[in-house]
Amino acid sequence: MQASDTPLALIGYPASAARALRELGLVAIATPADDLKTIMAACMTLGFSGALIHRTLEARAHDASQPDATARRVGRVDAVAFTAGAYGTFALADALADTLEASGYVMRGTAVLLGSDQHDLALALTLTRLGFSAVGVVATNTPDAERIARDFPAGVRAFPMSRNDSALTGLVERADLLVLTGGRLPEGLVQPHHTVLDLTGQLKTAPGGAELLDLSALPARRLVCQLAHATGQRFEAEKLTGAVAALT
Repeated sequence: MQASDTPLALIGYPASAARALRELGLVAIATPADDLKTIMAACMTLGFSGALIHRTLEARAHDASQPDATARRVGRVDAVAFTAGAYGTFALADALADTLEASGYVMRGTAVLLGSDQHDLALALTLTRLGFSAVGVVATNTPDAERIARDFPAGVRAFPMSRNDSALTGLVERADLLVLTGGRLPEGLVQPHHTVLDLTGQLKTAPGGAELLDLSALPARRLVCQLAHATGQRFEAEKLTGAVAALT
């Protein structure tokens, strides 16, 4: 990968994070985060390629940029490209799909997305495009689940419901993959035949004798997607270990 002389803004990050990205050949500059719209406007004026957004500022960055469809659904922006505007994305969603595909897990049958509201459930929407024939989407209330189900791709049967729906247990019993995007896993719901993907960070092991998918590669794959959006450059995830640690 060739070094770039076009600066990349690290909004809300310390100087140590900028140094770590400079080792990748990027001109990374840590910037303040007091007024995101003003900072982004300044970055565009100064010819920055884009910006990475600290996790504590993702909701504010959504309001200060022009978010793409994924970012709008999640309500957060973690990377911005300055191309005649401040175009935001939420790279974690695509990185999650990349991580699941690279894990060797075979996408088939039924998956269940179990969350709290439409925003956390939107994190897992990309998984509905990986080959499942049916996907249950479960939120605290049914309307939020139904909003997410409207964005499922053609050919995928959607089963939206609330966490209190009496049909939840039967739906989960037929599923292969359970994706926890928010809230907690109800006791007794997980069975030995399940594979669990936990986006909340709550679980060290999966309950009920199920398998817990390893997401240790997700931060590096997320950074790959963030940098691709913000700089136009594609890095190898294996070479981003130091940068991931500095950005965490």
